[in-house]
Amino acid sequence: MTLPEAHRSQVQHIQESFKFQPSSGLRQAAPFPGYTLITPPAEESSDNSAFYRKLQTYQQELSQLPVNHNLIVTVPPTSFHLTLADLIWDSAYLDACNKNPKFEEELHSCFTEIFQQYQQSMTKLTHAIRWQMLGLILMPRAVAVCLVPQDERCYEEIIKFRRTIYQNPKLIALGIEQHYHFTAHITLAYFGEISPDLNRSSFSTMLSELNQQWLLNLPEFSINRVELRKFDDMTRYFREPNWPSLDFSIP
Repeated sequence: MTLPEAHRSQVQHIQESFKFQPSSGLRQAAPFPGYTLITPPAEESSDNSAFYRKLQTYQQELSQLPVNHNLIVTVPPTSFHLTLADLIWDSAYLDACNKNPKFEEELHSCFTEIFQQYQQSMTKLTHAIRWQMLGLILMPRAVAVCLVPQDERCYEEIIKFRRTIYQNPKLIALGIEQHYHFTAHITLAYFGEISPDLNRSSFSTMLSELNQQWLLNLPEFSINRVELRKFDDMTRYFREPNWPSLDFSIP
């Protein structure tokens, strides 16, 4: 996904993201509510502060590419995060809340239980869970950096965690289901206006050249904590202090 051939292929399929809409000549975040399981966002993450500083530099370089100024809509660097499990969003979330007034309360209760049980099963965790940035990837409606595990154990721990989430009967009963395979990534920007005269070949070359520069300095990312977070749009992910969370850090 990070290779020039993949960029050349994917750039043919990029689409405008409905998560950001035109407003007074600029793109503003559109309402897109829901819940997710993520690592603490950049603004609250001391463990990965060096990683996020580097990522912010990369995002600035991306935003300075000589393309239509409305093509690349960057997300606030404070919101950078790694999603470990997508949960529920947009119309599915709104429907769930309408049908079940206690939906959010039950969701929180469910994750409190899951995290407590999972924490007990992690007593043998003897290594930090480290992943590393591999490069830039193009998604249908976004540009992101891809992460790869440092070793097999780091991969297996996250896959085991995801399996625990998506196979939980109570969560399934609440309408939580797995929609995507796991592609570890951190979103830098979404696509806005895609001009009919966009030179896609030139754009993919620019992205590949950025990638080549970044390959000289690929930062490492530690997965120490995952939290249940709520969002109203794609710019901020929030939680209350008593909401469920799980520490992956070694005791």
